[in-house]
Amino acid sequence: MSTPPQDFFWLNRPASKEYAIPYEAPPADANPVVRGLPLYYAGSLVARLGFIQSFLWRNAGFDRLRGRRELEYVDPRYEPNVIRTSHQPPSSADGISALLGEDWQAKRLPSNIYPSVLDYHEAFKAGSLTPSALAEALLPLVLRNVPNKTKHSTAFLETQVDLVRQAAAESTQRYADGKPLSPLDGVPVAIKDEQDITGYSKSLGSKIDYTDKNDATSYCVQLWQDAGAVVLGKTNMHELGMDTTNNNPVWGTPLNPHNDRYYCGGSSGGSAYVVAAGLTPVAMGNDGGGSIRIPSAYCGIYGLKTSHGRASIRPTSNETKSTGVAGPMAANMVDLEISYRLMCQPDPLEQDAKLFVPPARVDLEKNRRKVIGIYKTWFDRADPEVKKSCQDTIDYLTKNLGYETVYVDIPLVHDGQLAHAMTILVEGASAVAHVNQLSPANQILIAVGSQTSGVDIMQAQKLRNLLMKHLAHLYEQHPGMIILTATTPNPGISFHPADLKHGVTDANTEIRNMEYVWMANLVGCPAITVPVAYVEPVVGTGKVPIGLMGMGEWCSEDELLAFGYDVERYLNNESPQGRVKPFNFVNPIEVAAAES
Repeated sequence: MSTPPQDFFWLNRPASKEYAIPYEAPPADANPVVRGLPLYYAGSLVARLGFIQSFLWRNAGFDRLRGRRELEYVDPRYEPNVIRTSHQPPSSADGISALLGEDWQAKRLPSNIYPSVLDYHEAFKAGSLTPSALAEALLPLVLRNVPNKTKHSTAFLETQVDLVRQAAAESTQRYADGKPLSPLDGVPVAIKDEQDITGYSKSLGSKIDYTDKNDATSYCVQLWQDAGAVVLGKTNMHELGMDTTNNNPVWGTPLNPHNDRYYCGGSSGGSAYVVAAGLTPVAMGNDGGGSIRIPSAYCGIYGLKTSHGRASIRPTSNETKSTGVAGPMAANMVDLEISYRLMCQPDPLEQDAKLFVPPARVDLEKNRRKVIGIYKTWFDRADPEVKKSCQDTIDYLTKNLGYETVYVDIPLVHDGQLAHAMTILVEGASAVAHVNQLSPANQILIAVGSQTSGVDIMQAQKLRNLLMKHLAHLYEQHPGMIILTATTPNPGISFHPADLKHGVTDANTEIRNMEYVWMANLVGCPAITVPVAYVEPVVGTGKVPIGLMGMGEWCSEDELLAFGYDVERYLNNESPQGRVKPFNFVNPIEVAAAES
């Protein structure tokens, strides 16, 4: 249900207002593609010459919001936090223990591909496997600073072996005592290098040291550790999170487990890789402009972009302030729900995160509104094979599961993407003191983004407010609605092998990749991506996954998870293809059993 009960109320919710603005097609792409040695030299040149930066800024269309009459009487809004809270102070005291008493097996779908958190938990309880034996089986697969790296090692930036073994040993003892902390106890997880973890460094995928000087752990990560999860390491990411491919010439580029001539997607590409390849059932990502959802879609897994401010990242200070969030990525829906509910418990020391109503149990038997919102003009811009895969899924939901489709209009979707791009680039540029230490592509991106004027960024925040008010209107008109699009309009991104050495700058492809995902970041709404199909590749061997995305009202993660379970049932049981196993896949339970 979208409308909260009377004992709940909203903080910071925008006033409802409809903006009837005719659709405007975006201008033709005009950004040059630069790769290889030309990119290597162009990076330092653009970073030094302001007139080239200004030219590229205007060429990208960043001046398009100037003089828009629709924004003339709209106040700017600088942050998208909208909080559903309670008259009773939210508490996370029973957040972990509550999960032990639930019948998770009733929710899960049998899978002959990905072991779930529950498979690990049951094996540990039965004594057929221990967390320590599992950790020893996984460590040789993921270590990168060893003579014989494996094909999986590039997905990790750092693994602290002693910390992994210690956490696994403590979990093994808890199971021996019959006192596991949660279903996640002893289960291997991976964390994107955007979060802080005690004993680990942090580089944000760059050469720059961003390690927290107090050697702290981000609160959302600590909640997983408090539940007994074994952190296998920190995962690779696109440098500073500033693109959608996860091409990383600094640390190496993990290649898609379904087809190694395709990118994993970014910027949480390392986290998507380890889940898709089967190394961990869950991983943590960060999403400032689709960085959880794009790689989850490209790698054929589930990803949840949480409501802005819900997941506490304290003490992380260099997160993109008004667009970025942390969230879970998982192999199965039951894993996504468990990991979300643990990491998004209220943080008593964080100003906004402490106010959110704690995540609730997703009741699949509950009578709930099932409303699909489609902005058809926007939806239809996806590539034909992507659009068909998404429409086939919607047809199943409406014909078999009782979903209703309503058609809606959303104003200025292409200008809104521009507003998001300016916002995230300016916030990112303000956090980078050493541009010359970045890879060439990011030297250009940060330099060009820094040309954004105060007037332009103000226009972007006005457009943020306009969109939030219009969405408030839509959600009032259609309670419980989930707005559906493809996650990305294209079926993955193949790469030129030369791009892996120096990187590539291809703003046209980046804009296309982000056509649907940006909105949830700018307006603060939660959004989920779910795999729905696989299509033939343009290069290489292995079918490429397609993702469907649903964006819900603020704080509607529970409804999105229920929707995700419905789509999982379609893919696993009803679709012609079913779930496809990546060629680059490992089952850790089988590996550990073979070594015992």
